[in-house]
Amino acid sequence: MKAMVCTKYGSPDVLELTEVNKPVPMANEVLVRIRATSVAAMDVRIRSSDFPLLLWIPMRFLLGFRKPKKTILGVELSGIIEDVGKDVKRFKKGDEIMAYRGMNFGTYAEYTCLHEDGMVVMKPINSTYEEAAAFAFGGLSALYFLKKSNIQSGQRVLIYGASGAVGSSAVQLAKHFGTEVTGVTSTTNIDLVKTLGADLVVDYTTENFVNRNERYDVIFDAVGKISKARSSKVLAPNGTYVSVDGQGIAKVSTKDLHFLKELMEKGKLKSVIDRCYPLEQIPEAHRYAETGRKKGNVAITVGECRVT
Repeated sequence: MKAMVCTKYGSPDVLELTEVNKPVPMANEVLVRIRATSVAAMDVRIRSSDFPLLLWIPMRFLLGFRKPKKTILGVELSGIIEDVGKDVKRFKKGDEIMAYRGMNFGTYAEYTCLHEDGMVVMKPINSTYEEAAAFAFGGLSALYFLKKSNIQSGQRVLIYGASGAVGSSAVQLAKHFGTEVTGVTSTTNIDLVKTLGADLVVDYTTENFVNRNERYDVIFDAVGKISKARSSKVLAPNGTYVSVDGQGIAKVSTKDLHFLKELMEKGKLKSVIDRCYPLEQIPEAHRYAETGRKKGNVAITVGECRVT
């Protein structure tokens, strides 16, 4: 099968399309024909070895010194179950699924094997493969940090980086939880953030949100670019600041993935896709993701893009 392999740490040029052995499912696994995946922030960070200085050596020990131990990156996917192990009960051949692999990676390929008890759920019936594959990382991360903030109905929530993969999901989830949402983004993304449900959108290129005469119960930095100290001026007494940077890796579960899937099927959560690239152009997709200008997610498809 074809797979995009990370040959070493470095620029997107270290990603090479090659032929590798097609996996064979074990007794409790399913073989998935991958139809779509994405370029998540985790993929970019691992490929480039972009870690804080104090974490650089520990992360190399964990991930591999000269190149990633798991050379096929990719943390999320959607696809069709092509075969099942003899002990599999939850799924059958032909099921359309979506899954989150996280640090197990392996979705930059035509096929992968998944444990039936892993983070695998049926694909939302109203989504394309690209839409299903591209919202797990951002949606799960947003859900984790909003829960960490103890978000409550009626609160005032500010989301910094509201148009990114995590931020676009956070805006929608915060509205679902019954809060008043202020999104902070750039000029070109104002309309997008409004369509996601934000009550107010602040353009950071023309206005500093800390100079507003407002107080927020929750401030969520969805891109890791603002500090708690900077945010404290507009944080309400007993308010909570959470950030994707420096507060650990999001702890996620299959239950959370089911929750997001159900919201998507009810039309309360949508996957925001900026661009779609074929498997063969993953290096170019990484280059675009690194520009910092993407809206929502960058999808990867094996076959024709079907973004609605």
